[in-house]
Amino acid sequence: MTDSENPSRTPALHSADDTILPFEVAALDLRGRVVRLGPSVDEILSRHDYPLPVAKLLGEAVTLAALFGSALKFDGRFILQTQTDGPVRMLVVDYATAGRIRACARFDRNRIESALASGQISPGLLLGHGHLAMTIDQGADMSRHQGVVALEGRGLEEAAHEYFRRSEQIPTRVRLAVAEELRAGPDGPRHRWRAGGILLQFLPKSPERMRAADLDPGDAPEGITLPSAAEDEAWMEGRSLVETVEDLELIDPALSTERLVYRLFHERGVRVFDNAQIAARCTCSRETVSAMLRSFPQQDRDDMVEGGTISVTCEFCNETYRFDPAEVSDADGTLN
Repeated sequence: MTDSENPSRTPALHSADDTILPFEVAALDLRGRVVRLGPSVDEILSRHDYPLPVAKLLGEAVTLAALFGSALKFDGRFILQTQTDGPVRMLVVDYATAGRIRACARFDRNRIESALASGQISPGLLLGHGHLAMTIDQGADMSRHQGVVALEGRGLEEAAHEYFRRSEQIPTRVRLAVAEELRAGPDGPRHRWRAGGILLQFLPKSPERMRAADLDPGDAPEGITLPSAAEDEAWMEGRSLVETVEDLELIDPALSTERLVYRLFHERGVRVFDNAQIAARCTCSRETVSAMLRSFPQQDRDDMVEGGTISVTCEFCNETYRFDPAEVSDADGTLN
């Protein structure tokens, strides 16, 4: 645990990629996390031939899942999933508490091309209407906890704010950024994906202060006016500071995470904690796919044979596994 108020500690000059940095601003009752993604998000997005706006949207979802999933205090998984009627029909991100993350998207290529041609590629328009579900899975012997928020032409940042306000009742602000970086290499210039995000939450000891912080007059039933309440000045200050963060600050490798946090909150005194690591890692393997195939009826496996083999492609990592039908046939090694 480190403290950026300590004059003996100088914030790092350069960003450490694929890390999550928790921080605390005790004077304002604020806690937060900053995530910086480099090789991990590049591996996830580069494994698929996603159109640019789909890749950027999935990168945002990966960043958001890392910000939320890294808060789990037990071994388990955090799953973020959208289902909508927009050109990007589904986003799925699976984050395991050891920092392993995988993700994929489903989309309508024709509608994406039309959106690109018309310039209608904002996250809200790509997602359309539907819902965002966030699931906490604590394992086979524990029940799942799921929160759902409507997506009504809004992006993931706005949906996250709405989720925490309605489901968790914690004043929260999120900023997300995804972009391609052009780097020179031995084979010429190469595009690499980078992503970053910051999450800030107001956690005062007084419940009244928390309720007043994010009071929305729009929550009142028709014809009823909620009583006015002065918004908490500490939350106003923290929220205003986070809203000044630019996309480049979240993804710039020349600006370290510690220096970004220090830049935002040093006047109030900010404490940073140890980094957690993130890695792109899928859970599929030849053994797990083989076991999955063996669970199907033999007739279904017979119908999967094409060109003398059975091929299965993982939707997350795009790895293709090919099997001789005899490898996954019934125990006697024959096909019906």
